[in-house]
Amino acid sequence: MPVFYGTDTASRLMLGTAQYPSPTILADAFRRSKAGIATVSLRREAAGGQAGQEFWSLIKDLGVALLPNTAGCYSVREAVTTAHMARELFDTKWIKLEVIGHGDSLQPDPFALVEAAKILTDDGFEVFPYCTEDLILCEKLVEVGCQVLMPWGAPIGTGLGLNNIYGLRSLRAHFRDMPLVIDAGLGLPSQAAHAMELGYDAVLLNTAVAKAGDPAAMAEGFAHALTAGRLAYDADPMEPRDMAAPSTPVLGKALL
Repeated sequence: MPVFYGTDTASRLMLGTAQYPSPTILADAFRRSKAGIATVSLRREAAGGQAGQEFWSLIKDLGVALLPNTAGCYSVREAVTTAHMARELFDTKWIKLEVIGHGDSLQPDPFALVEAAKILTDDGFEVFPYCTEDLILCEKLVEVGCQVLMPWGAPIGTGLGLNNIYGLRSLRAHFRDMPLVIDAGLGLPSQAAHAMELGYDAVLLNTAVAKAGDPAAMAEGFAHALTAGRLAYDADPMEPRDMAAPSTPVLGKALL
């Protein structure tokens, strides 16, 4: 199982906690999938209110590791401030860092992301940066202290899967010992299995599970897919061929 900043995790599945039909369904999705990490978005307007406190209590009752995030932040200052609020509320050094640069695609701003990551790592945070599969950006994030990378598969909430297989495979080959997590864009368990077959360590999901007709069943389906994909990767699968190759031995074949 993946190790993030020296912490062992119980699962390759990380689940978001937004958009579920009810708290009961959210909890059932975690129970059936055995997800090891819950990501939570800090909302300033709810952090000090009763409704917010009830939500945080629900999340903590899941019994999984918490990964607060800076979702919805569009500037370095906003992301850093949100991260500090999350650390105070959840008493954790972990932060999933999002600094959005484009409103339609929700693509991260690479320059602001690196700047914010440096500020936070220098301040003792353990940063999980939501990024693209750009190799140079990822190198800069590692240089400022990030020990895990979270490239998107596709834009958040689209369900398009792994849009740039070449880029993701290149990232895995370049950062051989770095924990890599596919974050955003997955819609089906088969896409998660493909991520595992590429050698990725985990996936983070929200919309694909929360918006499914049966979120708990979908979460469990993703969990099984991750297991299958990782087993395939570890088994050293056969290389694809352009020509057919008989699986039945031809030695001893009758000659007519």
